Amino acid sequence: MSSYLKVSGTKVVDGDDKEVVLRGAGLGGWMNMENFISGYPGCEFQIRTALAEVVGPIKSEFFFDRFLEYFFQEEDAKFFKSLGLNCIRLPFNYRHFEDDLNPRVLKEEGFKHLDRVIDLCAKQGIYTILDLHAAAGGQNTDWHCDAGTHIANFWLHKDFQDRTIWLWKKLAKHYANNKWIAGYNPLNEPTDPTHNAVIKFYDQVHDAIRSVDTEHVIFFDGNTFASDFSHFGDVHKKWQNTAYSIHDYSVYGFPASPEDYVSSDEQRRRMKNSYKRKREWMDQHGLCVWNGEWGPVYARKQYDGLATDTINERRYKVLKDQLAIYNQDRLSWSIWLYKDIGFQGMVYVSQETSYTVLLKDFLAKKHRLAVDAWGADTAQVQHIYQPLINHITKEIPQENQNLYPFPVWKLSDRVGRLSRSILVTEYLVKEWAEHFRGKSEAELDEIAKSFKFENCLRRDGLNKILMDNAQTRSSS
Repeated sequence: MSSYLKVSGTKVVDGDDKEVVLRGAGLGGWMNMENFISGYPGCEFQIRTALAEVVGPIKSEFFFDRFLEYFFQEEDAKFFKSLGLNCIRLPFNYRHFEDDLNPRVLKEEGFKHLDRVIDLCAKQGIYTILDLHAAAGGQNTDWHCDAGTHIANFWLHKDFQDRTIWLWKKLAKHYANNKWIAGYNPLNEPTDPTHNAVIKFYDQVHDAIRSVDTEHVIFFDGNTFASDFSHFGDVHKKWQNTAYSIHDYSVYGFPASPEDYVSSDEQRRRMKNSYKRKREWMDQHGLCVWNGEWGPVYARKQYDGLATDTINERRYKVLKDQLAIYNQDRLSWSIWLYKDIGFQGMVYVSQETSYTVLLKDFLAKKHRLAVDAWGADTAQVQHIYQPLINHITKEIPQENQNLYPFPVWKLSDRVGRLSRSILVTEYLVKEWAEHFRGKSEAELDEIAKSFKFENCLRRDGLNKILMDNAQTRSSS
């Protein structure tokens, strides 16, 4: 690789000013584990603590290290490249690089797996984008920033922001000379209720990165889960070599879809309008847009039975129609996600592996209780929570019901997050960990191997759509 990628107007280009459209996926559930991806309840810090209590800290560290090793290897990179994709977004958790009880002391071991995967991808001609998915204090209101609360304390305590700026300066210095890194995504899906603190933070982290690395692209997410740039004004004039990230999930790709998706003119119009609203500020100012997350979730035969194939065919229609919109704009994108236990991944862990056999009944219980917020099907528990929703609706004046991050979180979403995804999951964490009691290192290694490429199935419908699209775009 002879040159860095850079932003030129609305495009990403190489050293010869030739346009490079980045098309790929996010490696979610790896260096930032997530409950619906990896099969545990709650947040990553909770299950790491619980597992250490059950099997001891040495065995626990061994298991998670092997998990990180097996989750993405050379076989994964080769398969990814075979689909015609050219970029992987690498979400990571700040806890790999810094401890809350020992702040601002860099954990060099945090680079072990990140360096390894960046190099694996580079050997296959795949760019990477480094994504701080979980920052100290929690930069958003959801589980995936690993804070265990719905309060985004990152925006309430300056020290959390200062520590993140410190970390990015360390990361940028470490990776400054790596030209296969397309750029840095400093903060995933911020939810700043003031809409101003996020801009101030971006200004500071931009300058910190640029003090040690003037070459790599910086990808800034919009506020409110990468959906809102309406308060950014003219601040882009201060930032160099910067692109702006939306996350463009369509409601039609989820169990909560208001209707079956049939790709009608009206449905496609709504889908396109939602996408255009998210990128409106960038289009007004002639800026570069990157879609850092998008994509449907999929039905599973063990839960959805005979309806599985019908549901998934509808989800593939959503996928195709979103791609058609993106292709019109020659949009760079990163679908969510590459690998999981069967809900959204391009590849997913087989039901015959040690991990899924061990946790089969527990995973079914989690699904029944709808404790994972992402794509939750609340059919079996809605009767429990609906009275609470009705109670709040009745007792709280209408003007006080739409709490931020409304409208992304409606009142029912908030009740679900706090009651199911935070409260109920607290009582499930130990139950998950107890499945590992008495396991030897050899057994833990075998369980971790469940996530190796050779033990995964491929979601052929999804992968064919992505591959066909890559072939069509490369010839156009």
